Amino acid sequence: MSATRDFAFQFSTPAIEVERAVSELRYGRPVILKERARHLAAVSLDCVAPSLYDQFALATQDSHALLLTAPRASRLGLGHGRDMLAPLAGVSFEGASRLAYAMGADQPQSYQPADKLASVSSELARLALLLPAMVVADVTHSADRFSGCCSIEASQLRGADIARQRFDKIARTRVPLAGLGQAEFVVFRGGLAQKDQVAIIVGQPDLTKAVPVRVHSSCMTGDLCGSLKCDCGDQLRNGLSLLKQAGGGVLLYLDQEGRGTGIGAKMRAYGYQHLGLDTIDADAELGLGEDHRRYEAAIAMLQLLDIQRVAVYTNNPTKIAGLRAGGIEVEARAPVTGLVTAENQNYLRTKTLRAGHMMDLETLVAAE
Repeated sequence: MSATRDFAFQFSTPAIEVERAVSELRYGRPVILKERARHLAAVSLDCVAPSLYDQFALATQDSHALLLTAPRASRLGLGHGRDMLAPLAGVSFEGASRLAYAMGADQPQSYQPADKLASVSSELARLALLLPAMVVADVTHSADRFSGCCSIEASQLRGADIARQRFDKIARTRVPLAGLGQAEFVVFRGGLAQKDQVAIIVGQPDLTKAVPVRVHSSCMTGDLCGSLKCDCGDQLRNGLSLLKQAGGGVLLYLDQEGRGTGIGAKMRAYGYQHLGLDTIDADAELGLGEDHRRYEAAIAMLQLLDIQRVAVYTNNPTKIAGLRAGGIEVEARAPVTGLVTAENQNYLRTKTLRAGHMMDLETLVAAE
């Protein structure tokens, strides 16, 4: 292989192809999903301009359809527990958007179960931090109309190539923290879009024992602005204090706003919560599941810190399961609680009763 061809090969890995497809989708342009001989064109209603939506309908000869994920289909009263496709022939951009994520939308006049390739398009939306409101059309016999579009094999979205992307440690420095003394911030870079993730080391953790660890997903509204709608800011600060009291530990601060859906979807969901929905139903109204977070980054960060055994400070059993699935030994768990307020009681109750979080909420409420 020539040096030129070898260099080109290095910039055509499955992970990079996923990056390109995600970028195109966020720019509002169609992406072609390929599986065997089949080609499916997909565009996101969350990003596409109305004029391009109309062009897409024209190019697909009105064969386009809207993917209704299982949560959204259920909210529309289509109780089949699976993704559905609703034809969009003659449906305007506004009508499609209303069907995709508006409260009180009517059921589509016709619909059918989504095939596997159409359902895969929602994974592309998840990676792009977009609502899974995907408009799709089979273009197997008219692929030339989309020859200028980015294309990707569906298998690259289904699994392991993204999860196995490596992370590198790029910076480590001391930072004095109020009430905690000297801490170390360790920055890691990797994964989709080569995001920077941060580990905060407080005290002097003993790596020969199970290391106290808190896995914390970013919450701009709670962590930074002191929102009363959640307990995230309290959990961040109380978690750091608990690690210090334990003699030292590590808080992994993951860039996973809105339980992995992104700040845009989170704010849309907040709007629906103001109209009376709880946090899970608000996400479902947008077509989202109750938790889209992943923990490959946390596992990679712990491994790069030479930590294999942990005592986790969390109320969320899925975090424990995620760490164990990645080969991290979880030897113990301790709760992390925050202030219960009139504004966040329903949110905490939903997390406990519907999402399985391990909190004795009624005791916490009574203590306030």
